[in-house]
Amino acid sequence: MQAKRRHLLYSALIALVVFALSGCTAAIPAAEAPATEAPAAEAPAAEVPAGMEELVAAAQAEGELTVIALPRDWCNYGEVIDSFAAKYGIKVNELDPNAGSGDELEAIKANKDNKGPQAPDVIDVGFAFGPQAVAEGLLQPYKVSTWETIPESAKDPEGYWYGDYYGVMAFLVNKDVVANTPQSWLDLAKPEYKGQFALSGDPRTSNQAILSIQAASLANGGTLADPTAGLELMAQVNQAGNLVPVIALPGTVALGETPITAVWDYNALSWADGFEGNPATEVVIPSDGRIAGVYLQGISAYAPHPNAAKLWMEHLYSDEGQLMWMKGYCRPIREADLRERGAIPDEIAAKIPDASGVVFPTLDELVTGKQVIVENWDSVVGADVKAAQ
Repeated sequence: MQAKRRHLLYSALIALVVFALSGCTAAIPAAEAPATEAPAAEAPAAEVPAGMEELVAAAQAEGELTVIALPRDWCNYGEVIDSFAAKYGIKVNELDPNAGSGDELEAIKANKDNKGPQAPDVIDVGFAFGPQAVAEGLLQPYKVSTWETIPESAKDPEGYWYGDYYGVMAFLVNKDVVANTPQSWLDLAKPEYKGQFALSGDPRTSNQAILSIQAASLANGGTLADPTAGLELMAQVNQAGNLVPVIALPGTVALGETPITAVWDYNALSWADGFEGNPATEVVIPSDGRIAGVYLQGISAYAPHPNAAKLWMEHLYSDEGQLMWMKGYCRPIREADLRERGAIPDEIAAKIPDASGVVFPTLDELVTGKQVIVENWDSVVGADVKAAQ
């Protein structure tokens, strides 16, 4: 009952909760909207050229775009990046593909005065990181030409950030190593999974890992706003010797170093495709603690290539860009509009798993839950999750 109630409440966060299966639409209450102060004066937003032709010319004059935290197998970003570069003749610099959302904000801060390829022009971060980035003056506003088809509840009214896609938390399991696939978050504490479970990010900085703990909280009788129960479950998993303090990646899963990981379903399915049956895998959406997570885009207030950044956003939010994400198992933010116009090919629509019954956190739950996890992970769980050596 609690999950069903939360599922309906999510219409206050994003109007396309269950796509064509639901007609519910609502806006986030004004009280929850983040402040939208303009970026610091020393980093003014570049003026948007009058038309797309002028924008393209201005972007091509800049010649480069720097992105960060975009693994090529995440939401089919490899094709997205390559198609942008080929279409416009703009070089794309790809920084640290395994960085977390918090790392992306830190990269902007660290490179405010850097006009070289180490300064990110754009970011793709978890929903809770949008208000933080605005409050810290790290983003500049821009509204893409398809702005009106992005649900009101999934975008900042001033254009500082806007939802891009979402997924559902799942388990990816290496079946060559794991005999019995876990079906619930509580299963992860069982002795049979000793040394087998890993998160797909550092829960102190990674949105994907943070949402995993919030999902575990629901499964363990807690809430999204206060995910202490999730931290306590992870402490049990760690004390049982089941938690591997390594960030799970396709390679670690394939080699059996992290044979069970919690990861967005679009990543799990994409990684499994890449394995081509070696190893055999299984993707499971847990029976408890089912949670969905929205990501969002934003342009750095200090972007060295502001026009290329805006053209990149036009690319992402075009029908072409949205369908490329969907080919990578991600549910794009403009899906309702695409479905209404019959713009989604059947073979692409068939790739998306059923997402019914999942819980969609509100913005407040994301922000407060994130704070609890970041501040208490070390003291409650005590596992220093790091990248594999």
